[in-house]
This record gives sequence, structure tokens and C-alpha cells, in this order.
Amino acid sequence: QVQLVESGGGLVQPGGSLRLSCAASGTMFGINTMAWYRQAPGKERELVATVSNTGIPNYAGSVRGRFSISRDNTKNTVYLQMNSLKSEDTAVYYCKYTGYSSFGEPNDYWGQGTQVSVSS
Repeated sequence: QVQLVESGGGLVQPGGSLRLSCAASGTMFGINTMAWYRQAPGKERELVATVSNTGIPNYAGSVRGRFSISRDNTKNTVYLQMNSLKSEDTAVYYCKYTGYSSFGEPNDYWGQGTQVSVSS
């Protein structure tokens, strides 16, 4: 089992910045990815960014160039640096850890979510 604890959400004005953190604990998988998703009111959960255990990032088009995902494997922690925030970035942000078994089967674990609100 893997437990995830997110932090860093809050209220910020448009154009501002926030940094989210997600710390993983428990039995880690050797091959894994970590990701951030978000869900706005009335909308489906969507992928924001992923990072492999070797540090390779990928971004949704709506955040590319504004958000940056990174990880510290010594701390089992993933970060999401969010700059130039817009009102449409308002959502609950969730951290996801995907560990792959020796057979390549994915095992997904989710954090509890942290609220990000962008408003003047």
C-alpha cells in the first residue's frame, strides 16, 4: 500500500503562483509514475501533469508553459509549481501514484486532494 499526502493549496489572485507537494509513503514500486490531476466543480477529473521515476515530465496543453512538475525520489515527493494562475485553474488537485508490478500491471493510489482557488 502507498499513502499520499498533499499540501500547498490555497487562495491566490490571478497571475499568482502556488506550489503543491505530495509525499508518498509505504511500500514503493521500483517503476512508477507520479501525477497531478484536477477536478473543477461540475467537471470530470482531468490530467494535469505526470513525471516518471526518471524525471521525464508530460503536461496537459492547458498548463504547458505555466506549470512545472518535478520529483525528489529521496523524499518520495512530487511537486507542482503553478505560475501565471488563471481562474480556470480553480479545482481540487489530486496526486496519483502508479506503481508497476513485475508483470507490468499498474497499481493506482490517490491522495485526498487539495483545493486551489484562483480569484481576485
